[in-house]
Amino acid sequence: MTIRETIEKKEKQILTPGAALSSESRGRKIPEEECSIRTVYQRDRDRIIHSKAFRRLKHKTQVFLSPTGDHYRTRLTHTLEVSQIARTIARALGLNEDLTEAVALGHDLGHTPFGHAGEEVLDQIVPGGFVHNLQSLRVVDHLEKGGKGLNLTLEVRDGIEKHSKGKGEILPQDPSEKAMTLEGQVVRAADIIAYISHDLDDAIRGEVISSQDIPNYCLKVLGDRSSKRIDTMVRNLVVHSLEDRRLSMGEEVLQAMIQLREFLYARVYDLGRIHDDFIKARKVISELYQIFLEDPKLLNDYLGLSESPPEVDPQKITDFIAGMTDRYALNIYEKIFLPKPWAVL
Repeated sequence: MTIRETIEKKEKQILTPGAALSSESRGRKIPEEECSIRTVYQRDRDRIIHSKAFRRLKHKTQVFLSPTGDHYRTRLTHTLEVSQIARTIARALGLNEDLTEAVALGHDLGHTPFGHAGEEVLDQIVPGGFVHNLQSLRVVDHLEKGGKGLNLTLEVRDGIEKHSKGKGEILPQDPSEKAMTLEGQVVRAADIIAYISHDLDDAIRGEVISSQDIPNYCLKVLGDRSSKRIDTMVRNLVVHSLEDRRLSMGEEVLQAMIQLREFLYARVYDLGRIHDDFIKARKVISELYQIFLEDPKLLNDYLGLSESPPEVDPQKITDFIAGMTDRYALNIYEKIFLPKPWAVL
């Protein structure tokens, strides 16, 4: 018996009914020989961690554009916090931690530069619209490894696709919005728990709001510290899910989470001085998109392609811009649009 087979046997013994078993994965688009050491979900996790898209997350905005402080979250640290919270929940519920971790680590790979501002402007100008969860799926299916993709399992791909929620339900009841696995559904909840906690923390650190501004109901129900709020939400989800034998939360905590999310949209995400930076970010992305649309050769030069004559390809432009880090987008914009001073010899 291989190490992988031993792990798969243990999963059948210790995971709760309804958990996703590695040995029963629906597989990959392109069949592969099994690893003798790692399960399919462990391999998916490793492929995501070693991908270029994952490394770029460290220079992509979470809330604040190019913050000067060392302790503000980036898209990468957000992803790691989601993974930690999701694994805690998965372990407590007896679910597959490897699958949970793989989905969590891959859920934001398709996010644009400049956070949700970048996503909004691409959604407005790209034919057919743009949503980052589908772009994340495109990254793992088609863009990584020189166009070969990562060939992930169906369960991980589905969890990545279904994690997005915007202002939608935290625990959706519509089957079309729910991941096919409980592990994927856990990541969706963990994503919200993570960002309403750390975005609030960063907003206080940046003096955008003070702790006294937080609605009293949220403080009373969730707690007066970031760690306490996370603990409250995680414990509530675990306890009620064990009691109800499905993912669920108590109504009081769920309403406090919704109210806190609404507070963040009103007082942080749409705040003037933050919103003004987002307007500038939209300008950068929209003008880059337009110049590449008008001059496909310029795009090919940046991509290192030599097709002649170059063809206009909106999808190629979208992939290039969505994959940019904040600083790379600004550097490209400066090179293309800003005049350079003459050198005086």
